[in-house]
Amino acid sequence: MSLPRWRVVGSRAIGAWQKLCRLIKWRMDDRFLYFAYGSNMLTQRLRARAPSARTVGTASLEGHRLTFDKVSKDQSGKCDAQATGNPSDCVYGVLFSIDREDEETLDKAEGVDKGYKKDRIDVVTTDGKKRTGVVAYIATEKDPSLRPYDWYKELVIAGAVEHGLPQSYVKWLRTV
Repeated sequence: MSLPRWRVVGSRAIGAWQKLCRLIKWRMDDRFLYFAYGSNMLTQRLRARAPSARTVGTASLEGHRLTFDKVSKDQSGKCDAQATGNPSDCVYGVLFSIDREDEETLDKAEGVDKGYKKDRIDVVTTDGKKRTGVVAYIATEKDPSLRPYDWYKELVIAGAVEHGLPQSYVKWLRTV
């Protein structure tokens, strides 16, 4: 006895749907979300380090403030998202989706275990959605007396302008 045609077609559709779901999950596991808040907000700079980087949108990290006190090899201050615990403090940045194959290169460029640690954070997108487990690099070696070089600050500002971060934030960046 054969199955009615609608059951055969239905089971094929379910099988195809399950395959598609596995493929999508595999594709998502093959990429990670990265929150850039410093010079890597500038797409061209990030793609030099992680060619697969694709812009997802902008987001904010609440309870943190942007500082330029991460100790750099050149003895200038680079960006850090410093935890304050104050919900009114906020660091704006850009969310990128990056292939896992670029992760090690990005870790090295960012100085993981040499001034930055890789962390998982929660951010809020411009449209109000919470994204959890997003990769960010947080400074471990800081010196509040440091200042950024002008060229570095200009990269940060250019990335903020490129992605349309709030004008008040860009204006503040220019005063640092």
